[in-house]
Amino acid sequence: MADAKPTTSAHGDADRVAALEAQLAEERAALAAERAKVLALTVEGEQLRRAYESLQQELALMRRRLFVAKAERLDTTQLELEFAAKLAALDQVGLSLGLPAATEPADDDAGGTRKPRASARPTGRRELRTASLPEERIELLDPVLEGHAERIGWEVSHRLSWRRGGYVRVEVARAKYRVEDAASPTIDTARLPPTVLERSIATPALLAHVISEKFCDGLPFHRQEDRAARLGTPLDRGTMSRWAEALGGTTGATVVEAMRKEALATAFCISTDATGVLVQPLQGGDQPRRGCRRAHFLVQIADADHVFFEYLPRETSAAIGELFRGFTGYVQADAKSVYDVLFTPPDQRAATDDDPEPDRAARHEVGCWAHCRRKFWETAITSKDPIAREAVVRIKRIFDLDRSWAGRPPDEIRALREAHLRAHTDAFFAWVAVEYDRIKDQRGMLRSALGYAHRQRGPLTRFYDDGRLRLTNNHSERELRRIATGRKAWLFVGSTTTARPLATC
Repeated sequence: MADAKPTTSAHGDADRVAALEAQLAEERAALAAERAKVLALTVEGEQLRRAYESLQQELALMRRRLFVAKAERLDTTQLELEFAAKLAALDQVGLSLGLPAATEPADDDAGGTRKPRASARPTGRRELRTASLPEERIELLDPVLEGHAERIGWEVSHRLSWRRGGYVRVEVARAKYRVEDAASPTIDTARLPPTVLERSIATPALLAHVISEKFCDGLPFHRQEDRAARLGTPLDRGTMSRWAEALGGTTGATVVEAMRKEALATAFCISTDATGVLVQPLQGGDQPRRGCRRAHFLVQIADADHVFFEYLPRETSAAIGELFRGFTGYVQADAKSVYDVLFTPPDQRAATDDDPEPDRAARHEVGCWAHCRRKFWETAITSKDPIAREAVVRIKRIFDLDRSWAGRPPDEIRALREAHLRAHTDAFFAWVAVEYDRIKDQRGMLRSALGYAHRQRGPLTRFYDDGRLRLTNNHSERELRRIATGRKAWLFVGSTTTARPLATC
């Protein structure tokens, strides 16, 4: 009986230790749960912070697009100072291959020196003597010396003036003849030559003037009507609209269509891009009143020379594929998904109900370095990210080198690109792959810019195939600027039936 008390005490101590251990385990579990909550809140807070910064960058970019000039400019001097070491490393890439540094002027055999750009603005007084302008002469005599001194010549200067003009009345006089016939004399009149538009008062020159004023200078028909009224010419907007529609339905469906078919059959490279346009729906009848819907004008430039516009009610892959049906060669465009149908391998194009005979022509995609640079530039100006700024410097080096060979034969350009430009583009995409792998799980404009360059490496290096291929698709955007400029004034087109001929007139 004497040994019972120690046994009871030992059991009590064990119970207390077990209780303490259980309590400690609970506290540890609670502390671990609390730490997990803190960690989750920290991760969530970091995600929210990044999302907030991303929204701030997008807002800054939208404000810049709305209120600031759209020229994509950066202080390149400051960038070159910031990335002097990186530029030196880029030069070492070329030097390791036995090539001259890009910062040093190359000799004529290595690519030629870059010619200074001609000044956009002329300097000095304009030489009006050589301008092809109507001339009016005004002679000024001295009332005192005239008749009392010998006149030995004239001192001539020129000024620029303006006079009422532009519209000209063309009087067409057809000869009338009296034809003696055995039965009775008849009167015959000389026939009119063929005209562009039957029963129209407009000459071809006036038609070209009206169309170019609207689509080249962005002057809508109602403003042309007001200007014609100031000049005393009765010309209303409805008449000009009918001229444009008839012109697109005749010359656009004949001459322009024949030119387009020849370009698709013989062109080496076609550059393309599209811009939106509002189309006014047909009103009246039992149809409810509706707002304008969005369509597109698409441009095609064959071999950087022949320019064609097409109207697309909807910019879809099927519509794009139909426009390029049968064309074999290079197509330069941005990376919009609707163009992917053009570059699908011919043996992978399956027949559908809408297209029972799929196009089997092979085409090669040519990327646009201006689109690639724009994404980095937008990131650089909104976030000041050093990676984006470095990308702008690297792409600038590529542009500068390729620009220095402008005007040379295509075969020579291709050889110079391989010798002097290949190392720079390889280094750029290797650097992009490393940076993209580092931030590919983060949302933001930088990931979008790096991802675009990483995915488009093949199309962006396609220009190595031929010296005639360009680095950018800016010439397509310049042609579309005519539509974008005019769109601010004429706002919309009347309907689908008028928009289609307007694209081809």
